[in-house]
Amino acid sequence: MSSLQQQPQEPVLLLKEGTTETKKRDAQKNNITAAKMLAQILKSSLGPRGLDKMLVDPLGDVTITNDGATILKEIDAQHPAAKMMVEVTKSVDNEVGDGTTSVAVLAGSLLEKAEELINKNVHATVIVDGYRRAAEKAIKILREISTQIDPEDKEDLAKIARTTMASKMASGQSETLANIVVDGILKIVEEYESQENSIGRRSDSTKKSNYRVDLDNIKVERKAGASIHDSKLIEGIVLDKEVVHGGMPKRIENARIALVNSPLEVEKPEFDAKLNISNPSQMQRFLDEENKILGSMVEKFSSAGANVVLCQKGIDDMAQHYLAKAGVLAVRRIKESDMSKLAKATGATMITNIDEITSNDLGDAQLVEERRVETDKWVFVEGCRNPKALSILLRGGSQRVVDEAERSVHDALMTVKDVIEYPYVVPGGGAPEAIVSQQIREWSNSLEGRAQLAAEQFADSIETIPLVLAENAGMDPIDTQVQLRTKITNSNKPKYGIDVINKKIADMASRFVYEPLAVKEHIVNGATEVASMILRIDDVIASSKSQAPTGPPGGGGGMGGYGGAM
Repeated sequence: MSSLQQQPQEPVLLLKEGTTETKKRDAQKNNITAAKMLAQILKSSLGPRGLDKMLVDPLGDVTITNDGATILKEIDAQHPAAKMMVEVTKSVDNEVGDGTTSVAVLAGSLLEKAEELINKNVHATVIVDGYRRAAEKAIKILREISTQIDPEDKEDLAKIARTTMASKMASGQSETLANIVVDGILKIVEEYESQENSIGRRSDSTKKSNYRVDLDNIKVERKAGASIHDSKLIEGIVLDKEVVHGGMPKRIENARIALVNSPLEVEKPEFDAKLNISNPSQMQRFLDEENKILGSMVEKFSSAGANVVLCQKGIDDMAQHYLAKAGVLAVRRIKESDMSKLAKATGATMITNIDEITSNDLGDAQLVEERRVETDKWVFVEGCRNPKALSILLRGGSQRVVDEAERSVHDALMTVKDVIEYPYVVPGGGAPEAIVSQQIREWSNSLEGRAQLAAEQFADSIETIPLVLAENAGMDPIDTQVQLRTKITNSNKPKYGIDVINKKIADMASRFVYEPLAVKEHIVNGATEVASMILRIDDVIASSKSQAPTGPPGGGGGMGGYGGAM
Protein backbone atom coordinates (compact mmCIF):
# COMPACT_ATOMS: atom_id res chain seq x y z
CA MET A 1 0.00 0.00 0.00
CA SER A 2 1.43 3.34 -0.97
CA SER A 3 1.79 5.90 1.76
CA LEU A 4 -0.87 8.58 1.95
CA GLN A 5 0.18 11.80 0.37
CA GLN A 6 0.02 14.71 2.79
CA GLN A 7 -2.80 16.99 1.74
CA PRO A 8 -2.10 20.72 1.76
CA GLN A 9 -3.67 22.28 4.88
CA GLU A 10 -6.39 24.80 4.20
CA PRO A 11 -6.10 28.13 6.01
CA VAL A 12 -8.20 28.42 9.18
CA LEU A 13 -10.44 31.48 9.12
CA LEU A 14 -10.96 32.51 12.74
CA LEU A 15 -12.06 36.11 12.29
CA LYS A 16 -14.72 37.62 10.11
CA GLU A 17 -13.62 38.84 6.71
CA GLY A 18 -12.31 42.40 6.86
CA THR A 19 -11.27 42.14 10.55
CA THR A 20 -7.79 43.50 11.27
CA GLU A 21 -5.49 42.32 14.04
CA THR A 22 -2.47 44.12 15.47
CA LYS A 23 -0.22 42.06 17.75
CA LYS A 24 2.50 42.34 20.35
CA ARG A 25 4.91 45.24 20.00
CA ASP A 26 2.96 46.83 17.14
CA ALA A 27 -0.25 46.91 19.21
CA GLN A 28 1.55 48.42 22.20
CA LYS A 29 3.31 50.99 20.09
CA ASN A 30 0.09 51.98 18.32
CA ASN A 31 -1.82 52.48 21.60
CA ILE A 32 1.01 54.33 23.31
CA THR A 33 1.45 56.66 20.33
CA ALA A 34 -2.28 57.55 20.32
CA ALA A 35 -2.28 58.28 24.07
CA LYS A 36 0.91 60.35 23.78
CA MET A 37 -0.62 62.40 20.95
CA LEU A 38 -3.67 63.16 23.09
CA ALA A 39 -1.45 64.21 26.01
CA GLN A 40 0.56 66.40 23.63
CA ILE A 41 -2.61 68.27 22.64
CA LEU A 42 -3.32 69.15 26.28
CA LYS A 43 0.27 69.80 27.36
CA SER A 44 0.35 73.45 26.32
CA SER A 45 -2.88 74.14 28.26
CA LEU A 46 -1.51 73.20 31.69
CA GLY A 47 -1.21 75.86 34.35
CA PRO A 48 -1.91 79.60 34.68
CA ARG A 49 0.28 80.33 31.65
CA GLY A 50 -1.27 77.55 29.57
CA LEU A 51 -2.71 78.46 26.21
CA ASP A 52 -6.32 78.03 25.10
CA LYS A 53 -7.72 75.79 22.37
CA MET A 54 -10.29 76.88 19.82
CA LEU A 55 -12.64 74.01 19.08
CA VAL A 56 -15.06 74.24 16.14
CA ASP A 57 -17.85 71.66 15.94
CA PRO A 58 -19.48 70.44 12.68
CA LEU A 59 -22.16 73.13 12.96
CA GLY A 60 -19.56 75.88 13.22
CA ASP A 61 -20.07 76.61 16.93
CA VAL A 62 -16.84 77.74 18.57
CA THR A 63 -15.60 76.80 22.05
CA ILE A 64 -12.50 78.51 23.47
CA THR A 65 -11.12 76.85 26.60
CA ASN A 66 -8.10 75.35 28.32
CA ASP A 67 -10.18 72.98 30.45
CA GLY A 68 -8.88 69.47 29.78
CA ALA A 69 -12.22 67.67 30.12
CA THR A 70 -13.96 70.13 27.78
CA ILE A 71 -11.20 69.87 25.15
CA LEU A 72 -11.26 66.08 25.13
CA LYS A 73 -15.07 65.99 25.01
CA GLU A 74 -15.19 68.37 22.05
CA ILE A 75 -12.43 66.80 19.91
CA ASP A 76 -14.28 63.44 19.89
CA ALA A 77 -11.23 61.15 19.76
CA GLN A 78 -11.76 57.94 17.75
CA HIS A 79 -8.75 55.78 18.65
CA PRO A 80 -9.65 53.21 21.37
CA ALA A 81 -6.61 54.06 23.53
CA ALA A 82 -7.36 57.76 23.22
CA LYS A 83 -10.95 57.07 24.28
CA MET A 84 -9.63 55.41 27.42
CA MET A 85 -7.72 58.61 28.20
CA VAL A 86 -10.89 60.65 27.64
CA GLU A 87 -12.80 58.39 30.04
CA VAL A 88 -10.27 58.84 32.84
CA THR A 89 -10.33 62.63 32.48
CA LYS A 90 -14.14 62.56 32.66
CA SER A 91 -13.93 60.42 35.77
CA VAL A 92 -11.52 62.84 37.47
CA ASP A 93 -13.69 65.78 36.43
CA ASN A 94 -16.82 64.17 37.87
CA GLU A 95 -15.12 63.15 41.11
CA VAL A 96 -12.97 66.17 42.03
CA GLY A 97 -13.64 68.74 39.29
CA ASP A 98 -10.01 69.73 38.66
CA GLY A 99 -6.79 68.10 37.46
CA THR A 100 -8.16 66.87 34.13
CA THR A 101 -5.26 68.28 32.11
CA SER A 102 -2.71 67.03 34.66
CA VAL A 103 -4.05 63.46 34.61
CA ALA A 104 -3.80 63.30 30.80
CA VAL A 105 -0.28 64.80 30.76
CA LEU A 106 0.91 62.42 33.50
CA ALA A 107 -0.63 59.37 31.79
CA GLY A 108 1.04 60.36 28.50
CA SER A 109 4.39 60.73 30.25
CA LEU A 110 4.04 57.37 32.02
CA LEU A 111 3.39 55.69 28.66
CA GLU A 112 6.28 57.51 27.01
CA LYS A 113 8.69 56.32 29.74
CA ALA A 114 7.21 52.81 29.58
CA GLU A 115 7.89 52.69 25.85
CA GLU A 116 11.60 53.25 26.56
CA LEU A 117 11.60 50.23 28.87
CA ILE A 118 9.64 48.09 26.40
CA ASN A 119 12.26 48.89 23.75
CA LYS A 120 14.85 47.54 26.24
CA ASN A 121 12.84 44.29 26.48
CA VAL A 122 11.34 44.96 29.91
CA HIS A 123 8.02 43.11 30.04
CA ALA A 124 4.85 45.20 30.26
CA THR A 125 3.68 43.27 33.36
CA VAL A 126 6.88 44.23 35.19
CA ILE A 127 6.36 47.90 34.26
CA VAL A 128 2.72 47.83 35.39
CA ASP A 129 3.71 46.26 38.71
CA GLY A 130 6.43 48.88 39.24
CA TYR A 131 4.02 51.71 38.39
CA ARG A 132 1.39 50.36 40.77
CA ARG A 133 3.81 50.16 43.70
CA ALA A 134 5.22 53.59 42.89
CA ALA A 135 1.70 55.08 42.77
CA GLU A 136 0.92 53.63 46.22
CA LYS A 137 4.15 55.16 47.53
CA ALA A 138 3.29 58.50 45.86
CA ILE A 139 -0.13 58.63 47.58
CA LYS A 140 1.55 57.87 50.93
CA ILE A 141 4.09 60.69 50.39
CA LEU A 142 1.35 63.15 49.38
CA ARG A 143 -0.58 62.40 52.57
CA GLU A 144 2.55 62.84 54.67
CA ILE A 145 3.36 66.27 53.21
CA SER A 146 -0.24 67.52 53.24
CA THR A 147 -1.54 70.09 55.70
CA GLN A 148 -4.88 69.80 57.47
CA ILE A 149 -7.08 72.91 57.34
CA ASP A 150 -10.29 74.02 59.01
CA PRO A 151 -13.14 73.18 56.58
CA GLU A 152 -15.04 76.23 57.84
CA ASP A 153 -12.18 78.71 57.36
CA LYS A 154 -13.42 81.03 54.62
CA GLU A 155 -9.98 82.49 53.88
CA ASP A 156 -8.33 79.10 53.33
CA LEU A 157 -11.19 77.95 51.13
CA ALA A 158 -10.92 81.14 49.06
CA LYS A 159 -7.20 80.41 48.48
CA ILE A 160 -8.13 76.99 47.08
CA ALA A 161 -10.78 78.48 44.79
CA ARG A 162 -8.39 81.21 43.54
CA THR A 163 -5.67 78.65 42.80
CA THR A 164 -8.12 76.54 40.79
CA MET A 165 -9.28 79.52 38.72
CA ALA A 166 -5.76 80.90 38.20
CA SER A 167 -5.33 78.65 35.17
CA LYS A 168 -8.66 79.65 33.59
CA MET A 169 -9.65 82.45 31.24
CA ALA A 170 -11.46 84.15 34.13
CA SER A 171 -8.29 84.29 36.25
CA GLY A 172 -8.34 88.11 36.29
CA GLN A 173 -11.63 88.00 38.20
CA SER A 174 -10.70 84.98 40.34
CA GLU A 175 -11.03 86.89 43.62
CA THR A 176 -14.61 87.98 42.85
CA LEU A 177 -15.68 84.51 41.72
CA ALA A 178 -13.80 82.74 44.55
CA ASN A 179 -15.68 84.73 47.20
CA ILE A 180 -19.00 83.95 45.51
CA VAL A 181 -18.16 80.23 45.37
CA VAL A 182 -17.01 80.01 49.01
CA ASP A 183 -19.96 82.03 50.35
CA GLY A 184 -22.36 79.82 48.40
CA ILE A 185 -20.89 76.51 49.55
CA LEU A 186 -20.68 77.54 53.21
CA LYS A 187 -24.42 78.28 53.14
CA ILE A 188 -25.38 74.79 51.90
CA VAL A 189 -22.80 72.68 53.78
CA GLU A 190 -24.29 70.12 56.16
CA GLU A 191 -22.68 68.45 59.16
CA TYR A 192 -23.06 64.78 60.01
CA GLU A 193 -22.19 62.81 63.11
CA SER A 194 -18.64 61.48 63.34
CA GLN A 195 -18.19 57.95 62.00
CA GLU A 196 -14.74 56.80 63.08
CA ASN A 197 -15.18 53.26 61.77
CA SER A 198 -16.84 54.20 58.47
CA ILE A 199 -15.28 54.33 55.02
CA GLY A 200 -14.24 57.90 55.85
CA ARG A 201 -11.43 56.48 57.98
CA ARG A 202 -8.11 56.24 56.13
CA SER A 203 -5.32 53.73 56.58
CA ASP A 204 -2.98 56.55 57.65
CA SER A 205 -3.41 59.81 59.57
CA THR A 206 -5.74 61.47 57.05
CA LYS A 207 -9.49 61.06 57.30
CA LYS A 208 -12.63 62.67 55.91
CA SER A 209 -14.46 65.42 57.76
CA ASN A 210 -18.00 65.32 59.13
CA TYR A 211 -19.16 67.86 56.54
CA ARG A 212 -20.90 67.08 53.26
CA VAL A 213 -21.72 69.32 50.32
CA ASP A 214 -24.40 68.58 47.71
CA LEU A 215 -23.59 70.75 44.69
CA ASP A 216 -27.00 69.97 43.19
CA ASN A 217 -28.25 72.63 45.61
CA ILE A 218 -26.32 75.35 43.78
CA LYS A 219 -27.84 76.50 40.50
CA VAL A 220 -25.53 78.33 38.09
CA GLU A 221 -27.26 80.66 35.62
CA ARG A 222 -25.27 82.59 33.02
CA LYS A 223 -26.06 85.58 30.85
CA ALA A 224 -23.80 87.56 28.53
CA GLY A 225 -23.86 91.34 28.30
CA ALA A 226 -22.09 92.63 31.43
CA SER A 227 -18.78 92.35 33.28
CA ILE A 228 -17.77 89.25 35.24
CA HIS A 229 -17.59 91.61 38.25
CA ASP A 230 -21.40 91.91 37.97
CA SER A 231 -21.76 88.21 38.84
CA LYS A 232 -23.41 87.65 42.19
CA LEU A 233 -24.63 85.09 44.67
CA ILE A 234 -28.39 84.98 45.19
CA GLU A 235 -29.75 83.45 48.41
CA GLY A 236 -32.60 81.89 46.55
CA ILE A 237 -33.38 80.65 43.07
CA VAL A 238 -33.27 82.38 39.68
CA LEU A 239 -35.90 81.13 37.23
CA ASP A 240 -35.31 81.74 33.53
CA LYS A 241 -39.07 82.26 33.13
CA GLU A 242 -41.34 85.31 33.16
CA VAL A 243 -44.60 86.10 34.95
CA VAL A 244 -47.38 84.44 32.93
CA HIS A 245 -49.87 87.34 32.81
CA GLY A 246 -49.35 91.02 32.15
CA GLY A 247 -51.92 92.00 34.78
CA MET A 248 -50.07 90.24 37.60
CA PRO A 249 -47.79 92.11 40.03
CA LYS A 250 -44.12 91.97 39.04
CA ARG A 251 -42.81 92.36 42.59
CA ILE A 252 -44.02 90.71 45.79
CA GLU A 253 -42.38 91.43 49.15
CA ASN A 254 -42.76 89.02 52.07
CA ALA A 255 -43.83 86.37 49.60
CA ARG A 256 -45.86 83.32 50.62
CA ILE A 257 -45.05 80.77 47.96
CA ALA A 258 -47.10 77.79 46.77
CA LEU A 259 -45.23 75.14 44.76
CA VAL A 260 -47.60 73.16 42.53
CA ASN A 261 -46.60 70.18 40.40
CA SER A 262 -50.02 69.61 38.82
CA PRO A 263 -51.57 71.73 36.04
CA LEU A 264 -53.93 74.59 36.95
CA GLU A 265 -56.36 73.52 34.27
CA VAL A 266 -59.70 71.71 34.08
CA GLU A 267 -58.86 68.02 33.93
CA LYS A 268 -59.92 66.16 30.82
CA PRO A 269 -61.84 62.92 31.43
CA GLU A 270 -59.83 59.72 31.11
CA PHE A 271 -62.49 58.21 28.83
CA ASP A 272 -64.07 59.52 25.63
CA ALA A 273 -67.08 61.72 26.33
CA LYS A 274 -69.53 63.47 24.05
CA LEU A 275 -71.77 66.39 25.00
CA ASN A 276 -74.83 67.19 22.93
CA ILE A 277 -75.34 70.97 23.05
CA SER A 278 -78.49 72.16 21.30
CA ASN A 279 -78.50 75.87 22.08
CA PRO A 280 -76.08 78.68 23.07
CA SER A 281 -77.30 78.84 26.67
CA GLN A 282 -76.16 75.25 27.26
CA MET A 283 -72.75 76.13 25.83
CA GLN A 284 -72.57 79.12 28.12
CA ARG A 285 -73.46 77.02 31.17
CA PHE A 286 -70.70 74.57 30.22
CA LEU A 287 -68.11 77.38 29.97
CA ASP A 288 -69.36 78.95 33.19
CA GLU A 289 -68.88 75.65 35.00
CA GLU A 290 -65.28 75.41 33.74
CA ASN A 291 -64.62 78.97 34.91
CA LYS A 292 -66.19 78.17 38.27
CA ILE A 293 -63.82 75.22 38.73
CA LEU A 294 -60.80 77.37 37.83
CA GLY A 295 -62.05 80.17 40.09
CA SER A 296 -62.37 77.77 43.03
CA MET A 297 -58.79 76.60 42.44
CA VAL A 298 -57.49 80.16 42.66
CA GLU A 299 -59.69 80.79 45.71
CA LYS A 300 -57.95 77.94 47.55
CA PHE A 301 -54.56 79.64 47.04
CA SER A 302 -55.95 82.93 48.34
CA SER A 303 -57.56 81.22 51.34
CA ALA A 304 -54.24 79.60 52.26
CA GLY A 305 -52.55 83.00 52.08
CA ALA A 306 -50.41 82.43 48.97
CA ASN A 307 -49.42 85.48 46.94
CA VAL A 308 -46.94 83.64 44.65
CA VAL A 309 -47.75 80.46 42.70
CA LEU A 310 -44.92 78.56 41.01
CA CYS A 311 -46.23 75.75 38.83
CA GLN A 312 -44.31 72.89 37.23
CA LYS A 313 -47.04 72.34 34.62
CA GLY A 314 -49.34 74.64 32.60
CA ILE A 315 -51.73 77.34 33.83
CA ASP A 316 -55.04 77.85 31.98
CA ASP A 317 -55.70 81.32 30.50
CA MET A 318 -58.77 81.79 32.67
CA ALA A 319 -56.84 80.67 35.77
CA GLN A 320 -54.22 83.29 34.90
CA HIS A 321 -57.00 85.89 34.79
CA TYR A 322 -58.33 84.91 38.22
CA LEU A 323 -54.80 84.84 39.70
CA ALA A 324 -54.13 88.32 38.30
CA LYS A 325 -57.40 89.61 39.80
CA ALA A 326 -56.36 88.15 43.18
CA GLY A 327 -52.99 89.95 42.96
CA VAL A 328 -51.02 86.69 42.78
CA LEU A 329 -47.71 86.43 40.88
CA ALA A 330 -47.55 83.16 38.93
CA VAL A 331 -44.88 81.36 36.88
CA ARG A 332 -45.49 78.18 34.89
CA ARG A 333 -43.54 75.29 33.32
CA ILE A 334 -40.67 75.38 35.83
CA LYS A 335 -38.15 72.53 35.59
CA GLU A 336 -38.48 69.74 38.13
CA SER A 337 -34.90 70.29 39.36
CA ASP A 338 -35.70 73.97 39.99
CA MET A 339 -38.87 73.02 41.86
CA SER A 340 -36.91 70.78 44.24
CA LYS A 341 -34.40 73.59 44.83
CA LEU A 342 -37.25 76.01 45.50
CA ALA A 343 -38.71 73.60 48.03
CA LYS A 344 -35.38 73.44 49.89
CA ALA A 345 -34.81 77.19 49.73
CA THR A 346 -38.27 78.41 50.72
CA GLY A 347 -39.38 75.59 52.99
CA ALA A 348 -42.48 74.99 50.87
CA THR A 349 -44.13 71.60 50.43
CA MET A 350 -44.76 70.41 46.90
CA ILE A 351 -48.52 70.37 46.27
CA THR A 352 -50.15 67.76 44.05
CA ASN A 353 -53.76 68.05 45.19
CA ILE A 354 -54.80 71.71 45.27
CA ASP A 355 -57.91 70.90 47.36
CA GLU A 356 -55.67 69.98 50.31
CA ILE A 357 -53.47 73.10 50.36
CA THR A 358 -53.01 74.82 53.74
CA SER A 359 -50.90 77.73 54.95
CA ASN A 360 -48.40 75.21 56.39
CA ASP A 361 -47.59 74.07 52.83
CA LEU A 362 -46.39 77.53 51.79
CA GLY A 363 -42.79 78.70 51.66
CA ASP A 364 -41.33 82.10 52.48
CA ALA A 365 -39.10 84.56 50.67
CA GLN A 366 -38.38 88.22 51.32
CA LEU A 367 -38.77 89.11 47.66
CA VAL A 368 -40.09 87.57 44.44
CA GLU A 369 -39.54 89.85 41.47
CA GLU A 370 -39.45 89.77 37.69
CA ARG A 371 -36.38 91.55 36.33
CA ARG A 372 -35.04 92.17 32.88
CA VAL A 373 -31.69 90.47 32.28
CA GLU A 374 -30.46 91.74 28.93
CA THR A 375 -33.30 90.89 26.50
CA ASP A 376 -34.98 88.29 28.73
CA LYS A 377 -37.26 88.53 31.73
CA TRP A 378 -36.34 86.30 34.68
CA VAL A 379 -38.00 85.76 38.04
CA PHE A 380 -35.80 86.10 41.14
CA VAL A 381 -36.80 84.40 44.42
CA GLU A 382 -34.54 86.01 47.04
CA GLY A 383 -34.08 86.17 50.79
CA CYS A 384 -35.37 82.67 51.43
CA ARG A 385 -36.13 81.45 54.94
CA ASN A 386 -33.61 78.60 54.81
CA PRO A 387 -31.30 79.04 51.80
CA LYS A 388 -30.07 75.45 51.57
CA ALA A 389 -30.43 75.89 47.83
CA LEU A 390 -29.20 79.01 46.06
CA SER A 391 -28.10 80.44 42.73
CA ILE A 392 -24.99 81.96 41.20
CA LEU A 393 -25.72 84.42 38.39
CA LEU A 394 -22.68 84.68 36.09
CA ARG A 395 -22.23 87.62 33.75
CA GLY A 396 -19.64 88.26 31.04
CA GLY A 397 -18.89 90.38 28.02
CA SER A 398 -19.73 87.65 25.51
CA GLN A 399 -21.28 84.20 25.48
CA ARG A 400 -17.87 82.50 25.21
CA VAL A 401 -16.55 84.42 28.20
CA VAL A 402 -19.61 83.44 30.24
CA ASP A 403 -19.26 79.78 29.19
CA GLU A 404 -15.61 79.72 30.28
CA ALA A 405 -16.53 81.49 33.53
CA GLU A 406 -19.07 78.75 34.19
CA ARG A 407 -16.39 76.08 33.65
CA SER A 408 -14.11 77.96 36.07
CA VAL A 409 -16.85 78.21 38.70
CA HIS A 410 -17.66 74.50 38.28
CA ASP A 411 -14.03 73.57 38.98
CA ALA A 412 -13.87 75.97 41.95
CA LEU A 413 -17.10 74.60 43.43
CA MET A 414 -15.79 71.05 43.12
CA THR A 415 -12.36 71.76 44.65
CA VAL A 416 -13.82 73.71 47.60
CA LYS A 417 -16.25 70.81 48.13
CA ASP A 418 -13.27 68.40 48.05
CA VAL A 419 -11.43 70.35 50.74
CA ILE A 420 -14.49 70.66 53.00
CA GLU A 421 -15.12 66.90 52.84
CA TYR A 422 -11.43 65.86 52.89
CA PRO A 423 -9.70 68.81 54.61
CA TYR A 424 -6.09 68.43 53.45
CA VAL A 425 -4.12 70.61 51.03
CA VAL A 426 -0.67 70.66 49.46
CA PRO A 427 1.25 73.62 47.96
CA GLY A 428 0.59 74.18 44.24
CA GLY A 429 2.87 75.06 41.36
CA GLY A 430 4.19 71.51 40.95
CA ALA A 431 5.72 71.47 44.45
CA PRO A 432 4.14 68.16 45.60
CA GLU A 433 5.03 66.44 42.31
CA ALA A 434 8.66 67.56 42.69
CA ILE A 435 8.82 66.18 46.25
CA VAL A 436 7.14 62.91 45.24
CA SER A 437 9.52 62.53 42.30
CA GLN A 438 12.59 62.97 44.50
CA GLN A 439 11.41 60.61 47.25
CA ILE A 440 10.30 57.88 44.85
CA ARG A 441 13.67 58.09 43.10
CA GLU A 442 15.34 57.44 46.47
CA TRP A 443 12.80 54.76 47.43
CA SER A 444 13.29 52.89 44.13
CA ASN A 445 16.79 51.87 45.29
CA SER A 446 15.13 49.57 47.81
CA LEU A 447 13.36 47.62 45.05
CA GLU A 448 14.79 44.54 43.44
CA GLY A 449 14.93 43.58 39.78
CA ARG A 450 13.42 45.43 36.89
CA ALA A 451 10.60 46.90 38.99
CA GLN A 452 13.23 49.40 40.12
CA LEU A 453 13.52 50.68 36.54
CA ALA A 454 9.74 51.19 36.36
CA ALA A 455 9.73 53.09 39.67
CA GLU A 456 12.51 55.37 38.41
CA GLN A 457 10.54 56.06 35.24
CA PHE A 458 7.48 56.83 37.38
CA ALA A 459 9.55 59.40 39.29
CA ASP A 460 10.67 61.01 36.02
CA SER A 461 7.08 61.02 34.72
CA ILE A 462 5.57 62.76 37.73
CA GLU A 463 8.29 65.41 37.52
CA THR A 464 6.85 66.25 34.09
CA ILE A 465 4.09 68.30 35.74
CA PRO A 466 6.32 71.09 37.17
CA LEU A 467 8.50 71.03 34.04
CA VAL A 468 5.49 71.54 31.75
CA LEU A 469 4.30 74.39 33.99
CA ALA A 470 7.72 76.01 33.60
CA GLU A 471 7.80 75.43 29.85
CA ASN A 472 4.35 76.98 29.40
CA ALA A 473 5.52 80.02 31.36
CA GLY A 474 8.46 80.49 28.96
CA MET A 475 11.11 79.15 31.38
CA ASP A 476 13.92 76.81 30.37
CA PRO A 477 12.85 73.30 31.46
CA ILE A 478 16.41 71.99 31.99
CA ASP A 479 17.50 74.94 34.15
CA THR A 480 14.23 74.76 36.03
CA GLN A 481 14.67 71.04 36.72
CA VAL A 482 18.18 71.58 38.15
CA GLN A 483 17.13 74.55 40.31
CA LEU A 484 14.00 72.79 41.57
CA ARG A 485 15.91 69.66 42.59
CA THR A 486 18.50 71.80 44.40
CA LYS A 487 15.83 73.76 46.31
CA ILE A 488 14.02 70.58 47.35
CA THR A 489 17.23 68.90 48.52
CA ASN A 490 18.15 71.90 50.70
CA SER A 491 14.64 72.35 52.15
CA ASN A 492 12.94 70.33 54.88
CA LYS A 493 9.46 71.45 53.83
CA PRO A 494 7.53 70.68 50.62
CA LYS A 495 6.93 74.24 49.51
CA TYR A 496 9.07 75.05 46.45
CA GLY A 497 7.35 75.03 43.09
CA ILE A 498 7.04 76.99 39.84
CA ASP A 499 5.98 80.62 40.22
CA VAL A 500 4.74 80.97 36.64
CA ILE A 501 3.82 84.64 37.04
CA ASN A 502 7.34 85.73 38.00
CA LYS A 503 9.02 82.88 36.10
CA LYS A 504 11.14 81.49 38.93
CA ILE A 505 11.30 78.80 41.61
CA ALA A 506 9.52 80.12 44.68
CA ASP A 507 7.88 79.26 48.01
CA MET A 508 4.31 78.53 46.89
CA ALA A 509 2.95 78.39 50.44
CA SER A 510 3.99 82.02 51.04
CA ARG A 511 2.11 82.94 47.85
CA PHE A 512 -1.05 81.23 49.18
CA VAL A 513 -1.11 78.76 46.28
CA TYR A 514 -2.73 75.57 47.56
CA GLU A 515 -4.41 72.59 45.94
CA PRO A 516 -6.66 69.88 47.45
CA LEU A 517 -4.98 66.62 48.38
CA ALA A 518 -8.04 64.82 46.95
CA VAL A 519 -7.26 66.20 43.48
CA LYS A 520 -3.61 65.08 43.64
CA GLU A 521 -4.60 61.58 44.74
CA HIS A 522 -7.07 61.25 41.86
CA ILE A 523 -4.48 62.48 39.35
CA VAL A 524 -1.92 59.88 40.44
CA ASN A 525 -4.43 57.03 40.66
CA GLY A 526 -6.23 57.90 37.42
CA ALA A 527 -3.07 58.34 35.34
CA THR A 528 -1.49 55.14 36.70
CA GLU A 529 -4.62 53.09 36.07
CA VAL A 530 -5.13 54.20 32.48
CA ALA A 531 -1.42 53.84 31.66
CA SER A 532 -1.38 50.33 33.16
CA MET A 533 -4.52 49.37 31.26
CA ILE A 534 -3.05 50.50 27.94
CA LEU A 535 0.31 48.79 28.63
CA ARG A 536 -1.36 45.44 29.33
CA ILE A 537 -2.94 45.34 25.84
CA ASP A 538 -0.89 43.22 23.41
CA ASP A 539 -3.50 42.41 20.80
CA VAL A 540 -5.99 44.72 19.08
CA ILE A 541 -8.72 43.06 17.01
CA ALA A 542 -10.82 45.51 15.05
CA SER A 543 -13.96 44.33 13.25
CA SER A 544 -14.80 45.88 9.91
CA LYS A 545 -17.76 48.21 9.73
CA SER A 546 -20.93 46.86 8.13
CA GLN A 547 -21.29 47.97 4.55
CA ALA A 548 -24.53 49.54 3.33
CA PRO A 549 -26.45 47.23 0.96
CA THR A 550 -26.11 47.85 -2.73
CA GLY A 551 -29.23 48.27 -4.77
CA PRO A 552 -31.71 50.87 -5.96
CA PRO A 553 -32.47 53.66 -3.49
CA GLY A 554 -35.52 53.25 -1.32
CA GLY A 555 -35.62 49.48 -0.85
CA GLY A 556 -34.59 45.99 -1.87
CA GLY A 557 -31.01 44.85 -1.59
CA GLY A 558 -31.15 43.29 1.88
CA MET A 559 -31.60 44.46 5.46
CA GLY A 560 -30.27 47.91 6.26
CA GLY A 561 -27.31 48.09 8.62
CA TYR A 562 -26.26 44.45 8.10
CA GLY A 563 -24.94 44.64 4.57
CA GLY A 564 -27.58 42.19 3.38
CA ALA A 565 -25.97 39.38 5.39
CA MET A 566 -28.22 37.08 7.36
